[in-house]
Amino acid sequence: PMHVTVSGNLRLEYESFGSEASPVILLIMGLGAHMQRWNVEICEGLVARGYRVIRFDNRDAGLSSKCDAAGVPSLGEVMSAMREGRSANVPYTLADMADDTSGLLDALGVDVAHVVGISMGGAIAQILAARHPQRVRSLSLLMTSSGNPALPGPTPEAAASLFAPLPRDRGRERIVADGMQRYFAVASPAYPSDPHWVRAMLEAEYNRCFHPPGVARQLAAIIASGDRRPLLASLRVPTLVLHGAEDPLIPAACGEDIAKHVPGAVLDLVEGMGHDLPLALTDRLVGAIAEHAGLAA
Repeated sequence: PMHVTVSGNLRLEYESFGSEASPVILLIMGLGAHMQRWNVEICEGLVARGYRVIRFDNRDAGLSSKCDAAGVPSLGEVMSAMREGRSANVPYTLADMADDTSGLLDALGVDVAHVVGISMGGAIAQILAARHPQRVRSLSLLMTSSGNPALPGPTPEAAASLFAPLPRDRGRERIVADGMQRYFAVASPAYPSDPHWVRAMLEAEYNRCFHPPGVARQLAAIIASGDRRPLLASLRVPTLVLHGAEDPLIPAACGEDIAKHVPGAVLDLVEGMGHDLPLALTDRLVGAIAEHAGLAA
């Protein structure tokens, strides 16, 4: 992995797979997660279909810059502000993160990319496509939402996986065990992941960087993003909405709502899939993303 500096002084850690001569697929990760959650099987699967793949750590995650000087926002206050129609006071917004992403493309000399966003990364991808339409050749939105406040929310178990406080003991064993509970609370019912694989991934993430305040700031940015339906209506980018039919965290209705509001969007619901990227679905997801990018080439 290498890094570039964007937005003045933010360091973004990234990794590139495949030939620099190939069309680029840019992968944008979700809340608090390291770029490695876009597992190497997905990256290599897309390379095998003729793409250069770039994955990176968002600000406040992995090895990218931390915004600790901004402090930790009160999520309760951000939620109240949004409910009351006031502007929320947050360290940064998803629009700032979208600008980070276009800054990464600038720094790498990439004019245009096929953009793939997952969960929070899907919301960032929507904003990137609206603000920089000339940079986005196609959009693939995985397990994400339009931000429409009328949409159904997570199941209680899935909500707990997101909002439950961390254990007091912040040692690796305890944090990894807690992370496994959260992972399996939202995982794909029809495509169960090997617990050893999940444990190894979470251990590697902990060793690489464990930084809870960054997750809180990213979550504040998500909550403050609000309703993106007007923005979605303005998009003129070929858009694929890929969503797990069994997603307990961001229900399938959220993906359906995106597809309803982006002109010409295609909805692809994956039966038996939840809110994760199981290895068993690699070929299915890679095929859908590569085919969509190919049609927009």
